[in-house]
Amino acid sequence: MTSASSEPGLWSPERRQLTLGLVLTITLVAFEALAIATVMPQVKDDLGGLALYGWVFSGFFLASILGIVVSGQLADRRGLALPFTAGLMFFAMGLVIGGLAQSMPVLVAGRVLQGFGAGAIPAVGYAAIGRGYPASLRPRMFATTSTAWVVPGLIGPAIATLVEHAWSWRVVFLGLLPIVALAGVMTIPAMRALGAEPTNPSGDLAAADRRRLGRVVLLVLGVGGVLVALSDAPPALGIALVVVGLPLAAWSFVGLVPAGTARLRRGVPATVAVRGILTCGFFSADAYVSLAIIDGRGASTWLVGAALTAGTITWAAGSWIQARLIGQLGPRRLVAIGLSLMVVAVGLLLAMALGLPAWTAVVAWGFGGTGMGLAYTPLSIVVLAAAKAGEEGVASASLQLSDTLGVAVGTGIGGAIIALGDSRGWAVSSSTAVVFASSLGVTMLALLATRRLPSVVPTNYG
Repeated sequence: MTSASSEPGLWSPERRQLTLGLVLTITLVAFEALAIATVMPQVKDDLGGLALYGWVFSGFFLASILGIVVSGQLADRRGLALPFTAGLMFFAMGLVIGGLAQSMPVLVAGRVLQGFGAGAIPAVGYAAIGRGYPASLRPRMFATTSTAWVVPGLIGPAIATLVEHAWSWRVVFLGLLPIVALAGVMTIPAMRALGAEPTNPSGDLAAADRRRLGRVVLLVLGVGGVLVALSDAPPALGIALVVVGLPLAAWSFVGLVPAGTARLRRGVPATVAVRGILTCGFFSADAYVSLAIIDGRGASTWLVGAALTAGTITWAAGSWIQARLIGQLGPRRLVAIGLSLMVVAVGLLLAMALGLPAWTAVVAWGFGGTGMGLAYTPLSIVVLAAAKAGEEGVASASLQLSDTLGVAVGTGIGGAIIALGDSRGWAVSSSTAVVFASSLGVTMLALLATRRLPSVVPTNYG
């Protein structure tokens, strides 16, 4: 029997390539997210189309939901290398289209392709961790991939600002292509080496996969339709889209998450619901911090970078803090503390949009990142601990779906407010103030919902 001490580590010769490849992949996704958020006001100035500003983010995340589900099914049926390669290809195509775009609709189309790839890449990466590392090494590997956000958080916004000032925002998109290629060269062979492990699902399992994929497609179409309706669509079209899209999205969502999620039933359902409300509140503000600072207050892109960096670094710090405190405080109190900090953070952003100095955003998003670090991971821990034996995968998938859907809806609502303000001739400072007020309301709703979370990490479910 091989002892734990003799088990090859993350950086042993047989695992080094996979470890490096996965870390590089997460770093790529992190750089892209922070860089694009930093330069989006300049992109908007060049391409116009403020009404589509929000779709640069919401389209990305709606497509990510499809990428997650499709890649997960392919990974189970065809092995890891195929969906990972496809994800990188879609991501790269989106970067090329975005970097060469001459209009905002073309940029949104590129972001949709990027989003599909961005959903597939980490989903397959998690499966690779499950297949490529023993249980004793998985916590260390997850911690290692989490720290892959730290370096992009420290230098990503600054590099994006420097590149945009020295050349063009287009280089921010196109300059990521070599990293995509390097990630593929390093990671794809390592995934092939894990073995394809293809399965031939029974008729019932294959039918279940098709039903789930169908519900996800309907969910994305329903949510997308509602967001189009909210984006200052003609009244008749907007009403039709809401009447059709809202019930369709609700029906699809209820069928994809644990029973009782919509009612905040205690246990896994409430936890899945809180996760979606949490990400909706945070990212509905996060996506518009740069617009509020640059167009709303006339400040520099460097200040945007400082705010986004503060949020990323304090999120990582909050994650380490929650790991030490969750046993002492329990998930309910810890998530409530994190959301309380987020209420303060979004309140400060609102005050900044209404007249406080622009540097207030740096302080605000320092609080916001800390709050997310404290609140985000305990929800994952609760779901994995509370799920019935053999149902951890289903519970985790539901959590990931709620998570990504919350981001898509939050950024979409913010975009709809910006589009409405643009059509009505509002100042950008006024539009972003309404966005932050909306985010504040959602965050307070999430804080109230924490009452349905368990006070201690559960040992079983039922």
